Amino acid sequence: MTSGAAGDRLAVGEQVASVPQSIEAMAGGDIGFSHLALIAREAIALQESGSKRPFDETPLLYKAMDFTVGRFRNYCHHYRHSVDPEGYAKQEAETSQARALSLTTGEGGVLWIRGVLDAEGGATLRTALEPLAKRNGKGDDRRLDRRLADGLVEMAHHALDGGALAQRVGQRPHLQVTTTLETLLQRCGAPAADLELSVPISARAVERLACDCNVTRMLLNADSQVIDVGRTTRKIRGSTRRALNVRDKGCRWPGCDRAASYTSGHHLKHWIAGGSTDLSNLVLLCHRHHWMVHEGRWQIVRTEGGQYVTVPPHMDLFRQLARGPDSGVA
Repeated sequence: MTSGAAGDRLAVGEQVASVPQSIEAMAGGDIGFSHLALIAREAIALQESGSKRPFDETPLLYKAMDFTVGRFRNYCHHYRHSVDPEGYAKQEAETSQARALSLTTGEGGVLWIRGVLDAEGGATLRTALEPLAKRNGKGDDRRLDRRLADGLVEMAHHALDGGALAQRVGQRPHLQVTTTLETLLQRCGAPAADLELSVPISARAVERLACDCNVTRMLLNADSQVIDVGRTTRKIRGSTRRALNVRDKGCRWPGCDRAASYTSGHHLKHWIAGGSTDLSNLVLLCHRHHWMVHEGRWQIVRTEGGQYVTVPPHMDLFRQLARGPDSGVA
């Protein structure tokens, strides 16, 4: 038995004297046990709020006979506010004060998230998160829990990129990666890159993050002491990014509807490998599809006609291009 089911039974048991008509209606099949439990919980809520108004099950029972459990649960909130607005507001304030969130780092750098939000906070989160958790693009077979997790990460990237967060030590909050030139070039024997607030990350992840970033060159001596710091440069400058936004308007992966503000600039030929940082070598990709290109080993290629072809891992690029426009072309 779940804790919720056990709580329902306890509530009904405590309020037998307060809900006799409802118990009789359940016995006669006019309402279900879940309806009865909700009525009993309303009796408890009114008693605990200190209201001087006596509990009357009759209006609730009439609605319970007509409503589904879900609709009746929502009605109970309206009922409670109508008979005890002060108590309702007090409970609302208490649940707001009970907001809590914990972040725990597990094996391999995974982050375990556990928390609780009040009704308004939960609605705010869902309003922002659920549009990002929709299936997005051709072949999106992710489960809902994965899409929600990806959407949460995407929200965080959007907040970091938007510049609205308060500065720390004169800088906007940002992901900070420290890597060697050997790691950037993905040379054999190179170490992983250090990611602030997490464990070291792979060269492929660095390659993706380096597509659209600020780069600061540092020279270290044999004792890993910094002996020179170069100027910080932006790989995709503001004017180029604005032109890219106007041209692409959003993620160019076939079927993806992410707006430009939710994307990063991707180098078709990475600047690490000598690719230029101009419009002809750039395309906007959302976080998920940018990950698919780098860590997922997909390819995205611009044709002479300005369309984009996506090629799955291990598929022959030239065979895909020869097929012409289809569902894999945007």
